[in-house]
Amino acid sequence: MLHRGHQGTDGTGGGELTVPMAWLYAEYIADEVLRTGDLMPPTSFEFRAGRDALALTIFLSDTDGGLPGIRVVSQLDTWLSLTAYDQPWQDWVRERLAQVAAEAAERGGPAPDLELAEAAWRWLEETELLAPDLNAVPGGGPVTGEDDGPKVWTPAWQLGLPLGHLAIHLF
Repeated sequence: MLHRGHQGTDGTGGGELTVPMAWLYAEYIADEVLRTGDLMPPTSFEFRAGRDALALTIFLSDTDGGLPGIRVVSQLDTWLSLTAYDQPWQDWVRERLAQVAAEAAERGGPAPDLELAEAAWRWLEETELLAPDLNAVPGGGPVTGEDDGPKVWTPAWQLGLPLGHLAIHLF
């Protein structure tokens, strides 16, 4: 017997598989939005960072457990506001993950959706990608090609978040 991840089981250990449907659906939506935007190759780490950041936004903004039944278009403004440049997205993610974990603990059942969301957040926080230095002073040195500008190691979420935000605009 399969259970949706957000419904849980009775904890009897009867060999039932709990399927993380809410997380898988959030990840699917994020993947489709990014592919539609065609901003990065789907095999790149930048794409993964964008997909994970957007999937976290989608998953954690679902406060009533209705994610698999949502209409994507009706949520675009919410996702845009959460991923906007001037928002403390990483603080919001930490707070929402803590809330979701507390709710899962109260239910006492397995939380595979939460486990996948936490794994995505750990990857986004702990992984650094080499990216153009957007804070570099213009004219600071000779640039011979478009990829030769100054680069810095940047947490994956700091690359993925604006990529996801832009992809939502293009969707």
